[in-house]
Parts: sequence; C-alpha cells; structure tokens
Amino acid sequence: MSATKRYDVNWSVALLLVSTLLTALPVQALEFSTRLKWFTSAAALPSHDLQRQIDGTPAYDYSAELRLMFEQDTGPLSWILQSTTTVNGGDSFDIPSTPETKLETLPENDNFRLMDLAWEIEQGSRHRSLERLDRMAVRYRADTWSVTLGRDAVTWGNGIVFQPLDLFNPFSPTTVDRDYKVGDDMVLVDKLFGNGMDAQLLAVVRRNARQNVSSDSSSLAMRLRGFAGNIGWELAVGEHFEDQIYGLGLRVPLGGALMRTDLVFTDLNGGGWEFSGVINIDYSFTLRDKNFYVFAEYYRSGFGVDELPDSVVQLPEDLLKRLGRGEVFTLMKDYLAVGTTIEWHPLWNQNLSLLNNLDDGSSLLQSSLGFEPGDHSRLELGLVLPLGKQGDEYGGVPVLNDNFTSGGGKKAYFRYVYFF
Repeated sequence: MSATKRYDVNWSVALLLVSTLLTALPVQALEFSTRLKWFTSAAALPSHDLQRQIDGTPAYDYSAELRLMFEQDTGPLSWILQSTTTVNGGDSFDIPSTPETKLETLPENDNFRLMDLAWEIEQGSRHRSLERLDRMAVRYRADTWSVTLGRDAVTWGNGIVFQPLDLFNPFSPTTVDRDYKVGDDMVLVDKLFGNGMDAQLLAVVRRNARQNVSSDSSSLAMRLRGFAGNIGWELAVGEHFEDQIYGLGLRVPLGGALMRTDLVFTDLNGGGWEFSGVINIDYSFTLRDKNFYVFAEYYRSGFGVDELPDSVVQLPEDLLKRLGRGEVFTLMKDYLAVGTTIEWHPLWNQNLSLLNNLDDGSSLLQSSLGFEPGDHSRLELGLVLPLGKQGDEYGGVPVLNDNFTSGGGKKAYFRYVYFF
C-alpha cells in the first residue's frame, strides 16, 4: 500500500472516530479551550559553527502554535481531541543540528506512528506550517480501572532534568515549553488495587521504516507502583522496539526533601546489557518571605561515549538510534544538573539551572525570568550560555570534522503563552 493510501485510510478512521464521539455524547458536556504560543530566539554562533559557515551569525528563529483542545466527560466514558497548527522557521530552518541544546520540541510528522494525523499546510525555503492531531483518545473509567484508546501522552519515571525511564517522547533537558508532551498512538490500561498499589499496561503501536506495523518498532510494557512504609517504589518491565527494558524507581522522603532514583537495565537485541540511571533530590523552602525551590540530579547514560568522535555520524549505532527517536539527548556518560526557582513576587519568578558534562568538563547555563500578569497568560525571557571549548558537548559538537561544530552558540529567547 502506498503512503498516500495509508494516509487516506488513517484520516478516514480518525474522522469516523471523531464523528462517532461527537454524536454519541451530549453536546452540553463539551469543554473547549485554546492555547496560543509564540517563541523566538536569537543565537550568536561561534566561528567554528557549521550554521555560521552556511548562513552567518546571528541566527534568528521563531515558532508559533495554536492548540485547540476539546474534552467531553459524561460519566464512565470521556474523550479528548487536541489539534495543533504550528509555524516554525528562521535562519536555522532545515539546517541539521545536534539535540543537546534544543529549546523547542516540535513534531515534524507522524511518519512512524500508527496513525498519520499530520499534514503540511505549506513550506518555503525558511519556514514550514503543519497541522496535526496531537491528542485523539477515548477513555472508559470504572471504579478501580480504566482503559484509554487512541493518541495520548504518558510519563514514567522520576527524573527532573534527565528521564532514563521515560521512553515515550520525553522532554529534552533544555526544552523550554513543557506544557504538553507529544502524543503517541496507544492502548493504556490502569488498575488500582485496594492496598494502594496501581498497575499500568501500555502498548504503543508504531510503523517501521518500511511503513509496516511491527513489534520491532512498537512498545509493550507494564508498570507497578506502590508504597513500603513511606517509601514509594516503581517497577517497570517491557519490550521497547527490539530491546528488553527493566526499570526500578524509588521515592524516599528525607526530612523536608524528597530523593528519587530510576535504574534502567536494557537487554540489547544485538547482545549485551546497558545500564542508565538517575538520582536526584529537591527541596522547597522560604527565605525572607521568598519561595525557593532547589534541586540536584546525577545522570548516567549507558549509551554515551567516553570521548566524542570527530563527527557525530561516528557515534555508536545504539546511541544514534535513541537520539533519532528522541529518547536520549546527551552524547557522553556522566552529567550533573543543579538548579533553583525563586519566586521574587507572586507575578515574577526566575529559573536558573546548570547542566555539567562530567566527562569533558563543559557546561550549559540556562536562566529565565517569567511574568504571569493573570491566570491566562505568561511571558518569559531566557538566556542560554554554553561554557565549553570547541569540540566539547556544550562548546560545539564536531559534525563534519574538528573544524565544523554545532550547538555552541549563546542564545536569548522570548516566549509568550496565552490560554483562552
């Protein structure tokens, strides 16, 4: 079957499902809201940056998104539908870049999802507009269990900055907009037990490079959560693409702080095991009538390298696959992240974080100042400073050879969000 025919079939299924939902449930229960977002950035690129060699510096980029959100809940049956209209462009449009300093996560297509619910509106040499259904799911709830069918988002794990156990469209450590994760096509079964333990059975269905639905490109996993005294625990096991995943998470209160950890063991289809993990601690307190939140997190990536090669294309295949799927956003092994949020005023807050690559010594400093003039809007100004030398992960990753790098530029950005 050709790509065009599959595209038509998927849209027919989608429209049939939506129309059935609209006619089956009472209109008066329908809830509708809208989110409008504008994001723009300016980057001062170093002399060794590949983009600067192609197009010069500074580089100005932008994106805009209109998200229409429909939800209907009538007793045990509910449904959700969210469409996004996105425009992105600028000087960096269509220029390859490394993932470790990306501020925005914008889905470009649905090429490998079960349903192709995205289509290009138009595209120019420096911009592109896209329409996409990011949520389209039906949920049935009983007293102690529920079933979700369709496109939705799910989050696993206890990471703050790094998410080794969250395999389903995790946010990049540097992502600015975290209001909505990208949706996947899934079946999710939730079960709550009388002792407080809960279980999730999740199947995420995808297509492979040949555009066929395959277990080798899909995920089937189960997660159990519960408490042992005041310690929360989490167990996960499953098959993710061609690999077997085994995960353990803990949440341990330490006075007024909370320590969390995720340990992830991957049994590789090609043979061998890899271990990734994260441990963090966070704490909230008040000082001089100001609210503070602080955290520290250590991350170990089993798929990272000890030393960066002369080009990113020379990275190990297991790492390149996970970078391409948007599961991993770092290139080396050991990282430390520290950060704080300060509420200077009920309407003003500041975020400050430092990501440190413990292997090559480079760092990335991010700071943002947010203003919320009301319940429906937010303004944010931010700055991103790489602290590393040419050839380091946060100083400019080699993309062709040592003379051409990516990701080492200083950035300033502005974000505006409005809900109505």
